[in-house]
Amino acid sequence: MRLRDALDDHKRNRDHPTRFPGERRTTAGLFCGAGGRLLHVAPDGTLRDFGYPLSGRSGLADSSFAVRLDDPPSDLDWEADAVRQSDDGGAVIDLGAGDQSYHDPTSLVETVHETPIGRFRRLDAVVETGAGEAHVTRVAFDDADGPLDADASLLVGSTFAPEGRDARVGQLRHERAIEVFHDRERDFLAGAGGLDVIGGGLPAGPDAVLAAEPHERDADALGDRREEDHLGGHVVASVGFANGAAAVATLLTDREETERETALDALDDLLAEADSAAAVTELAADSEADVSLPPETPRSEAAVDDLRVLSLLSAPTGMRIAGPDFDPHYVHSGGYGYTWFRDDAEISGFLLAADATFDLGLDEWHRRSARAYLDTQLPDGTWPHRVWPRNGALAPGWANARIEALDDVEYQADQTASVVAFLARLLARLPAGDPLADDVAAAVDDGLDGMVASLAEDGRPVACQNAWEDASGRFAHTAARFLDAFSAVAALGPDRFDRAVEATDRAALLFDALDDLWVPDRGVFAVRERADGSLDDRLDSATFALADAHRAYAAIGEIDEVRRDRLVSHLTATLDGLYHDPDESDVAGLVRYEGDGWRQRGQGHEKIWTVSTAWGANAAGELASLLSAEDDARSEQFDRRARELLDVLSPDGPLSIAGGFLPEQFFDDGSPDSATPLGWPHAIRLATTALLDDRGALGDSDEDPVPADD
Repeated sequence: MRLRDALDDHKRNRDHPTRFPGERRTTAGLFCGAGGRLLHVAPDGTLRDFGYPLSGRSGLADSSFAVRLDDPPSDLDWEADAVRQSDDGGAVIDLGAGDQSYHDPTSLVETVHETPIGRFRRLDAVVETGAGEAHVTRVAFDDADGPLDADASLLVGSTFAPEGRDARVGQLRHERAIEVFHDRERDFLAGAGGLDVIGGGLPAGPDAVLAAEPHERDADALGDRREEDHLGGHVVASVGFANGAAAVATLLTDREETERETALDALDDLLAEADSAAAVTELAADSEADVSLPPETPRSEAAVDDLRVLSLLSAPTGMRIAGPDFDPHYVHSGGYGYTWFRDDAEISGFLLAADATFDLGLDEWHRRSARAYLDTQLPDGTWPHRVWPRNGALAPGWANARIEALDDVEYQADQTASVVAFLARLLARLPAGDPLADDVAAAVDDGLDGMVASLAEDGRPVACQNAWEDASGRFAHTAARFLDAFSAVAALGPDRFDRAVEATDRAALLFDALDDLWVPDRGVFAVRERADGSLDDRLDSATFALADAHRAYAAIGEIDEVRRDRLVSHLTATLDGLYHDPDESDVAGLVRYEGDGWRQRGQGHEKIWTVSTAWGANAAGELASLLSAEDDARSEQFDRRARELLDVLSPDGPLSIAGGFLPEQFFDDGSPDSATPLGWPHAIRLATTALLDDRGALGDSDEDPVPADD
């Protein structure tokens, strides 16, 4: 999103109760994508490219569509909001908000628009071509009265921002397509049967940008300023309907990688192939990742949604963005279009576990993730704050003290532990002769060195940043991730990994040291030890990590009755204390932590987070599994809690929106907010389903929701 657009959105939403002005929200609409191309299709049909972190190409800042009738019918309702009269007496019909759905299990988006002249069915898909990933939009008249009249055309208003630029952009108008460029990035727009260019233009000038009211983009030709319609990224064109359908396509390329003729030929071939709805559907299916979903997979609708989202958010390297970058100017967040090794490795681990249960055929996903982690490991064995997923290069961040060689807490040690835990578990699955196995073992070895360097004498990690990146101290979450990683390495055994015994000893020392964080008065483990040695006893969903960490430790050590009782107490108090069920809507779930004031927008109460809710479900399931192994009857109550929270996140639950997407947060009035969809809770949802199903504890929860304790 360019600054002009951000300022315009600020004018439109500065007083909105739940919208943060200046953002490009994705809380409504669906995404289509493949191979690093990621396009948002809004309900009204507006398109935006969000794939820059995945591909390095900015593409469409926006693109909108309308239908033009040269000879309007006599009974056309000119008073309808969707109808406008053009200067030459024709009619322009805005498609308006439509009903959207996915063509399962692909990412092809279908939108049905009801208009004053009938129903239009639109398909949006990203398709792999010989010149890269192209996007095709097919709009077809879908009405029982017959095909659309031949004098109709599809109007396309597109603004390209090659390399993120809204100025110093040029256009070339070929016979077959329009090319928009700045330097290396070349963006193409083509239409089936050719495009009729109506106009273009420069971005809004200073007067419009600084005016108090929002500005509307001018879609008319520029008259005497003929040179300026070749010097901006905006273009308005039309493409004719043939047999009631019209199609356009876009392609983003790099001039040093793809020649112009190759790009034009690829668009010609694509539009020739996309001559029917069935053809577009087939092209989209051929471009999807090869993921098999066994028919007996429980809650398969959610599983399809989860795998689709994680595929959409993935770069060809296998690394994932946290979510679509809705706040590119970092006004209300620190950005989401990067790979954090915390949630990316956690996602990888959850996928590994789900694949082991459901046989999802994700072997190449796991191997691709491992290779990406090998390529991004630092010389000291750790991993940096965040990287660009398309190439693993260091991305802008604020927690890179290890790279800066500073003796500083501005480092997130849990990220390294999460990667080591995944690599160790993958290593356990790799055959001994697998070429990848030796490289993974070496990375685990170096990763252990990086973790050991972050340990204090008592066995717990030293002070660093927390999982939420908003505080420092010696956190229970960090300790839990270290316990999990040490346990995963220890479980390899000395025959498979030389340092397995060392990892066992470190896990045992850390297990005992967790008692230092116990707060008897609240019956919980403290979220952190502060710099002055005092304990912070607030409830925090990040401490749910203690559950799976203890279950991992149970495979190599003994968990006594006292520790089990403390885990039961901690998890019960945290689930009850963080549960929030506001009166003003149907949403319900867990807040992130006590006193969380981020992105409240005046609400006055912590917001519900899907990752916290999913984490709570998973922690309840992990603790239930741990207790069940000890024949502890309390396992049943945690199975129930896990099912209840999982139901809240189900495709028909209150925290799931169109497309099965899980937004990061919700306001009390039910409005979704922040990164949408967020990859992390999707992976947790899938893995928790597998965890409960593996033990026969999934069932269908028809009990009342968890009672709120607030």
